[in-house]
Amino acid sequence: MKKFFLSLLCLGLITMSCSNDDNDPVVEEEEIENPVEEETVEVDIEVQNFFWQTLNLYYFWQGDVPDLADDRFDTQTAYEEYLAENDDPVAFLENDLLFSEDRFTFYSDDYTDLVNSSAGISKSNGLQFGLGLISGTEDVFGFVEYVVKDSDASSKDIKRGDLFIGVDGQTLNIDNYIELLFGDNDTYTLNMADIVDGGISPSDKKVTLTKFEGLVEDPIHVNTVITSGDKKIGYLMYNQFVAGSEDAMNAVFADFIAQGVNELVLDLRYNPGGRGSTASVLASLIKGTNTNDLLYRTVYNAKLQAEFDSSLTDNYFVSTTGTTDGNSGAALNTLNLSKVYIIATEASASASELVMVGLEPYIDVVHIGGTTVGKNQGSVLFVDDPEGGNVYDADRVDNINPNVQWGLQPIISRVENSAGFSDYVDGLIPDIELPEDVTNLGVLGDANEPLLARAIQEINGNGAKRNFDVELPAEIVSSSKLHNPRNTTLLLNNSVPLAKIPVTEKK
Repeated sequence: MKKFFLSLLCLGLITMSCSNDDNDPVVEEEEIENPVEEETVEVDIEVQNFFWQTLNLYYFWQGDVPDLADDRFDTQTAYEEYLAENDDPVAFLENDLLFSEDRFTFYSDDYTDLVNSSAGISKSNGLQFGLGLISGTEDVFGFVEYVVKDSDASSKDIKRGDLFIGVDGQTLNIDNYIELLFGDNDTYTLNMADIVDGGISPSDKKVTLTKFEGLVEDPIHVNTVITSGDKKIGYLMYNQFVAGSEDAMNAVFADFIAQGVNELVLDLRYNPGGRGSTASVLASLIKGTNTNDLLYRTVYNAKLQAEFDSSLTDNYFVSTTGTTDGNSGAALNTLNLSKVYIIATEASASASELVMVGLEPYIDVVHIGGTTVGKNQGSVLFVDDPEGGNVYDADRVDNINPNVQWGLQPIISRVENSAGFSDYVDGLIPDIELPEDVTNLGVLGDANEPLLARAIQEINGNGAKRNFDVELPAEIVSSSKLHNPRNTTLLLNNSVPLAKIPVTEKK
């Protein structure tokens, strides 16, 4: 289905009548419809067709969107006319097809952008930052969370804890920060700031940064072992669940075992999510490799749920790194812990939350930090490949419709743990609440960094020995990661049934 032709018939109306004089016979002449012009409008409906067909079958809220109902159209012609009436694919998707409660479906007119994003590849200057509001104003300030290795920012005079309040001489505020920081400008200059008398004040320092295509971030940002009393504490900061990182994670845990680690602090404070299968590996490295233990279950819309058996909904703990995405299939170096300390904040989402929720029925999970995002839903990348069910497959890229290079990543499921718990759309509340302090962010992986120090204090059971008062809490309104919804994904590793329902059969 490529084009649909709408015929617009313009009619000229000619009315003839005779005198109203009673002495004259009245001759009534019929109204004549005089065709004046017929205009044919060509409407391309391929993208709209791809969106509708995909969401009609897979979308989690398909049954809640009237225009996605199976009986919405009586005939193929009615269906095509409906698509043609919506000539803007994005407006069609957002206004007609997406459910009002959907916060996380996203799309791109180039599916490769979504493929690269899930692999940790982006156009970036390598600066990861949070954004907050200056108290009592609508002005925005930024604080550096960390710098990606081998990025443009890593070669500049900027580091974790640095503050900025402007871009290219313009003060950041709630109305302009998106355009200035996330717009089309590949190069910008940050106007830096300092903490002065408990407030944020501009400084003379400026830092110019440039975004480059193809930056690959190592999701394992920090790993180290800390000795505290008789405790050997492994610390891992993991910043995205990237497929292909499982072997590297396994090597970190092998080192933990070699160094006699008996406690673990897992830092997911800046981790917005990623691959579900990678989450399964990380959870198994922590808890154990009993492949009969259910980690999480996926729940789909009524149509898909009726087709699925447990092999397509149940996800278990695993015993190897797997053999996909370049992994070796090595046996996991699990710590077999009964308790884990997880740092998670308002920037932690999706697969990060899944690890926490999935572990809770089996071991004690101590959550330190802040309330998480609350994404209990999973998605899959779809492309216009009807014979492949529209599910993206790297081995089938030659089968993607050359006229439709869009990628659509809709919510297709809800996830729940082995106890049936899935009610965390408002986020996971910490056991120990402690926001990051903009005036004292500390060094990631250092035992004195406040959130890690608080975890160590809890491990040692000496909760009264250090004061953790926060002078300026990092209450973020956005961040370099959260601004882009494609970062907060839970990419499902189960297959989904193929949608082989051609449009021509949609009667």
